[in-house]
Order: sequence, then structure tokens, then C-alpha cells
Amino acid sequence: MNDVKKRHFDVVLVWRFDRFARSTRFLVEALALFKSLGVQFASFQENLDTSTPMGEAMFTIVAAISKLERDIIAERVRSGLRAAVARGARLGRPRLKVDERQLRIVASQKLPVRAAAKALGVSPSSYLRLVRSQTVPSSEAWGATDA
Repeated sequence: MNDVKKRHFDVVLVWRFDRFARSTRFLVEALALFKSLGVQFASFQENLDTSTPMGEAMFTIVAAISKLERDIIAERVRSGLRAAVARGARLGRPRLKVDERQLRIVASQKLPVRAAAKALGVSPSSYLRLVRSQTVPSSEAWGATDA
């Protein structure tokens, strides 16, 4: 948009109007800005000429329908997630299953975080989170000794 305002372009070509912006308002405002700067706005897929009154009207209709389509899809996704939760489904990734005894053994071996994580088959950040959530003293988790 900054380059358009600086008049670096004569034409803005997008694949589809709905891919240019997420809201009809932004699309219409962008079209008004382009028009005031003398920059043409075209869509490869919709094949609309926004420099004519009919093209501008069609552009607004296409933008509104695209937004409606996105909103309907979003509502269906939210509805599906609500239904899944109501059925008792757990959303998200499965919880890590690490044997607490094995975690204590690895944590007490004074290994670097990456090596300890690899030994448990988890990421370093997951290893640190697991160690912090256990009753393992932090000095033991970092391999420090009681001297």
C-alpha cells in the first residue's frame, strides 16, 4: 500500500479480490484509494475492470460474497469444535507421556538439556517444562550437585 501511495505502480493485480483483504470495508477503501491515485485494481480470477461503474459494483458484490463465505466457514469450524467438545473430544495435541521415574533418572545424570531431552524422546522445551512440573528439585534438573 505504501508503494501504491508513492505511485510506484500503475496497476495492482491480485489473484482474487478476497485474497487481497479479509474485510469488505478494507477492499472498498483500497479501491477508493487506488481510484483516487489513478491506479487500476484487477483480479486474475474474477476478471473485473474496477475502473467502470459496473466493475466497481461487481467488485463490491464479489467482496461481500467472499466475506460471507469466510464467515460461514469460520462459524462452521467453531460449531464443529463446540460439538466435538460436547461429545467429550480432547482438542489439541496429545499430552506427552513420559515415565516420571525415567524423567528423574535422566534429570539426575547431569546431562545438558538437549541431551536429556533426546534421551527422553522429547524437545528441549518439553523437557524443561516436564522437569519444572515434577517434584524434581531444580538443581537436580540442571545436573548441579549439592556441594
